[in-house]
Amino acid sequence: MNSSKKIKKINQLKRKIVCLTAYSKPIAKILDKYCDIILVGDSLATAFYGMKSTKEINLDTMINHGISVSKSVKKSILVFDMPFNTYRNLKEAKLNIKKVLKKTKCDAVKLESNGKNFDLIQKLVKSGTNVMGHIGYTPQYKKSFSPQGFNLNDEKKLLHEAMKIEKAGAFAIVLECINFKLAKKITKKLKIPTIGIGSSFHCNGQILVVDDLIGLSGFYPKFVKRYLNLNKIISSAIKKYKTEVIKKKFPKISNSYR
Repeated sequence: MNSSKKIKKINQLKRKIVCLTAYSKPIAKILDKYCDIILVGDSLATAFYGMKSTKEINLDTMINHGISVSKSVKKSILVFDMPFNTYRNLKEAKLNIKKVLKKTKCDAVKLESNGKNFDLIQKLVKSGTNVMGHIGYTPQYKKSFSPQGFNLNDEKKLLHEAMKIEKAGAFAIVLECINFKLAKKITKKLKIPTIGIGSSFHCNGQILVVDDLIGLSGFYPKFVKRYLNLNKIISSAIKKYKTEVIKKKFPKISNSYR
């Protein structure tokens, strides 16, 4: 199924949209069975590489992970998160997005809103690029974490951003850590799907960082639900391996060539 058909299908869903991040082929293979959208997120910087900020990840590193993920994605919409300082102007954005599309074969790119790049989104969409917007807490443009939309000015600003992004032609928009009442208001106002992260059940869909969901990252803010303690499971397996090596129980004859 081509990108346009995938996106058209997502806009016609009568249920909530299911989204998660992926950074590798094995994880993407599992996610593709259950997710409508898979995001190669710039959260790769903090969740995978242990960087202090998503601003530190570069385009080539993101592309390498995008290539890995794309090898397993068959049915989901594959969205590539454009890293910080890769879309500061139209020329830069087109050049970098062309490279991303060519190497990762993704269906769309995600751009964080800086409150001004609506024209950029519109021109990219007109040139044939599928764009997902992102408002609220936008790590590439915020100095520190804080939930958004808790005063009248912020509420007006975020609603304005959402409407401008929709008008620019984005096919969906991420609402990150936005006041749940405002998230409901934005979702009702827009015709395109809203994908929430820390923005309540009112959104048309939800996204989480998969490493947080499976209990591997050690990062558990209020908006995350940990469905599995994979850290504990892996620790148990490694501990058993260590014991068997020391006690000469591994490898056995069956693990050897003869």
